Amino acid sequence: MESKEERIRKRAYALWEEDGSMEGCDDEYWRKARELVEEELLREQNEGAV
Repeated sequence: MESKEERIRKRAYALWEEDGSMEGCDDEYWRKARELVEEELLREQNEGAV
């Protein structure tokens, strides 16, 4: 199972690639990826609790 940080790293990289690989925006991609992954983890946790 992937760690949270690994999921964020992969998502940030994917977002960066989708956006044309713009330089100098890594903090923004990391922030957005962290938000998305945290939402996914919360959703997964809630689905498992049902």
